[in-house]
Amino acid sequence: MDKRVTEFPIAEAKARFSELVDRAGNGESITIKRHGKPVAKLVPLTRLPLTVEERRKSTEDWIAYRKAHNITLGPGLTTKDLINEGRKY
Repeated sequence: MDKRVTEFPIAEAKARFSELVDRAGNGESITIKRHGKPVAKLVPLTRLPLTVEERRKSTEDWIAYRKAHNITLGPGLTTKDLINEGRKY
């Protein structure tokens, strides 16, 4: 069982910030306390879609969602119309 501390007072967290960020990047959740009460947490980020295939799939999913929920820019509007409208000002 891992006995590493995952809760730190603010002063100690400040002094060890780089280490704690590395630990969070490796999957740990680190709680930061002020006067003994939790006030913040460092958590690992979830991976964003980075591959071309993942980005393509995400775009296709969004287009399908827009069509399924009838999401539009407005009656008869296109992105080009909105761009040109913005250029007037």
